[in-house]
Amino acid sequence: MKRLTALLATTMLLAACGNGAAGGSKDPEQKTIRLAYQAFPSGDLIVKHQRLLEQALPDYTITWTKFDSGASINTAFVAGSIDIAAIGSSPVARGLSAPLNIPYQVAFVLDVAGDNEALVARNGANIASVADLRGHKVATPFASTAHYSLLAALDRAGVKESELTVVDLEPQDIQAAWARGDIDAAYTWLPSLDELKKTGKVLISSRELATAGKPTLDLGVVSTAFAKAHPEAVDAWRKAEAKALDIIAQQPDAAAEAVGQELNITAADARHQLSQGVFLKPADLATQEWLGTEGKVGDLAKNLLAAAQFLKGQNKIDAMPDAGTVDKAIYTKGLPGVLAG
Repeated sequence: MKRLTALLATTMLLAACGNGAAGGSKDPEQKTIRLAYQAFPSGDLIVKHQRLLEQALPDYTITWTKFDSGASINTAFVAGSIDIAAIGSSPVARGLSAPLNIPYQVAFVLDVAGDNEALVARNGANIASVADLRGHKVATPFASTAHYSLLAALDRAGVKESELTVVDLEPQDIQAAWARGDIDAAYTWLPSLDELKKTGKVLISSRELATAGKPTLDLGVVSTAFAKAHPEAVDAWRKAEAKALDIIAQQPDAAAEAVGQELNITAADARHQLSQGVFLKPADLATQEWLGTEGKVGDLAKNLLAAAQFLKGQNKIDAMPDAGTVDKAIYTKGLPGVLAG
């Protein structure tokens, strides 16, 4: 209840002053695109850095606003402050569930979490496995894919959440708390993950959890109202993201340079971080395994429904969405043609 009250209060603040989200009119008919991005290595940062969307849509006013986690992005969607966002699959599952019930749709898969998200224990904390987390303090951004993966890792190890202290910290705050010695372990993502690994040990990664049936992804989500008003802009955005995936696969130096500049790290470090994620080929997105095609929604819908089911079992959401609601939340208009063109 406290988190819901805080969410509603923040939503009112965002709606009133636009603080923390891209500004601009909420009228879906106006030619503006308000994008939310996160500072993790992905094709989305290449689209931003190389201005691929601005080049494709010169008659649109395009703004990019940085967010620290999917929870804050969901809040901005509720406030009507953004149109398109890079957000994790677990926050999307939450967003489609009660009490949020956010009217948005998944239109792209940015990456599949691999070694770029992981649970790390501090050296000297006497933590050699997930089971050893009992009695310790662990940080993660609540309502994020990392939070979901932490819960999944605890469940897999037979550890109750009540047996440890889980604190809600954004990635940059996790680094600060780690440096102060305030936390014993953390589940987070790049680039903060690499910093923690310098003085810590990886207990489990999202790649391992994916093979155990709890995959997480970074998704491109678009507001349903915006998609209806500007389908051509959604197509241009999907094509730009598809081009970024091609750049990652075919021009790794260019990809690393763009991501490095966006994250303020060296190109070499950016290339290393990109190597830890799993990036699909654009054509793969229109297959049954992922988004699917018009008239035949792909298995991504099942992934989101399973995530919601797990979150309900962990008492993290009030109620699960039904399968029909999740199917409608997969944006397949124009696939596979849009991604091939």
